[in-house]
Amino acid sequence: MQTYSKEEILAMAEEENVEFIRLQFTDVFGNLKNKAITAGQLPRALNNELMFDGSAIDGFARGEESDMYLYPDPNTWVILPWRPQQGKVARMLCDVYTAKREPFAGDPRRVLKEAIAEAEELGYTFQVGPECEFFLFRTDEEGHPTTQTEEMERAGYFDIGPIDSGENARRDMVLTLEEMGFEIESSHHEQAPAQHEIDFMHDEALKTADNIVTFKMAVKTIARRHGQHATFMPKPKFDNNGSGMHLNMSLHRQGENIFRDDNAEEGLSREARWFIGGLMEHMKALTAILNPLVNSYKRLVPGYDAPVWISWSGKGRAPLLGIPADRGPRTRVELRSPDSAANPYLAIAVVLRAGLDGIKRQLEPPAAVDSNVFAMSDSERRAAGLESLPTTLWQAVRQLEGDELVQEALGSYIAPLYIQAKKKEFLEYNAQVSEWEVARYLYKY
Repeated sequence: MQTYSKEEILAMAEEENVEFIRLQFTDVFGNLKNKAITAGQLPRALNNELMFDGSAIDGFARGEESDMYLYPDPNTWVILPWRPQQGKVARMLCDVYTAKREPFAGDPRRVLKEAIAEAEELGYTFQVGPECEFFLFRTDEEGHPTTQTEEMERAGYFDIGPIDSGENARRDMVLTLEEMGFEIESSHHEQAPAQHEIDFMHDEALKTADNIVTFKMAVKTIARRHGQHATFMPKPKFDNNGSGMHLNMSLHRQGENIFRDDNAEEGLSREARWFIGGLMEHMKALTAILNPLVNSYKRLVPGYDAPVWISWSGKGRAPLLGIPADRGPRTRVELRSPDSAANPYLAIAVVLRAGLDGIKRQLEPPAAVDSNVFAMSDSERRAAGLESLPTTLWQAVRQLEGDELVQEALGSYIAPLYIQAKKKEFLEYNAQVSEWEVARYLYKY
């Protein structure tokens, strides 16, 4: 991973004629925030002297505790390729500190750093590779997003132009991301019309979370330049597949993948099995973080290629936790339930903490289910001991309330705030009257 000193950042800014710098961070719910400064203020920023009003940010401090500092991470310096070449714009992601110069407990990046520190105490580094899916929809005459696709868009999995009308936008996204330092592994059209996926190389956990935040910003920006709207909403259209963010995960010690054991069943080490055991133990509570919206649960239903039952397999079709066939040095566990609406810092943090809990407690996972869980009958699934993921945000939050480890991973500041906010979100949704209800009941009753 590229590392920069303060002096190198100042030199690059001058050499590249950078005139504006965006200091970025996320709120508790994963929304990217931004404070822009001129190049003249960059030395102060790198000395952690710039403050902002945290009371204006969801989940941040209120009242007398609202003054906060931004501590830029020089290693996240990147020039934004879509901005002017004269008077360039760069950005750095930041950690948030209180007015007392203490790490802010409500900073999601801090939550992930604490989880990484626990892994390091056990001798591990955590590698994560995401698979980010999104839709490209048309905008209306005023530039507002719609859920309409281009007229020629009839593409499905791995299709190409001209029926893949987002091909040009996707190509520009890949080229832009590579210019920003991403190593893109592949890109393709996904199953649903106007649905796309771009996969970038796995990396250490914090770098991956930073990359996800950057990826979403870049994809949305390039889409708008093509007159389209990119959305990471999990399920924008009821009759199509939703968009997920599969997480491919492995633990490493001294550069070696400790999930690998070529002589063991499935090629998995004991630590890998225990990691799976920890994920399955806490999965229902994890879902509140990995699938954070009311809309997330419209994706997690049978019939749309998303996981529904809590199972794992190295062979089966569409398990919640799969072991991709590419074993050996690339042995990994793939978690298929998360969606890109999740805050990547919180999502990776709680998954890591759950997996480490499994290793520390040596939690053996239940037997692998190698058959197609979707084709099994209810009685067969009961006999196999399969439980379903929460079916609503409310159910998931209630599971989170009962899981001390996941709440501890979030911290005593974020956990109650998050629970309260998500309960409020669900109750607001539950009070709405949908078009489906009007169409079904208005004339009948």
